[in-house]
Amino acid sequence: MAKVTMYTTGVCPYCQMAERLLKSKGVAEIDKIRVDTDPARREEMMTRTGRRTVPQIYIGERHVGGFDDLAELDREGGLDPLLAA
Repeated sequence: MAKVTMYTTGVCPYCQMAERLLKSKGVAEIDKIRVDTDPARREEMMTRTGRRTVPQIYIGERHVGGFDDLAELDREGGLDPLLAA
């Protein structure tokens, strides 16, 4: 299973939905980076992704995007192969 990293905050409903979707796909562990408690990590997220909103999800080294992007990838059948890599 590919490593999953998610930039998140403590109260983000889209982060929680993304986590539920990933868990339903068998992801046992998500490396969560809290950007609400560490401003330097928020800067890191914005530099890496070019986006300001959470969640920002990486599967392996690939930036998937936010929850809507993740859900679309799943609907198109691309999430399972990416997680299996």
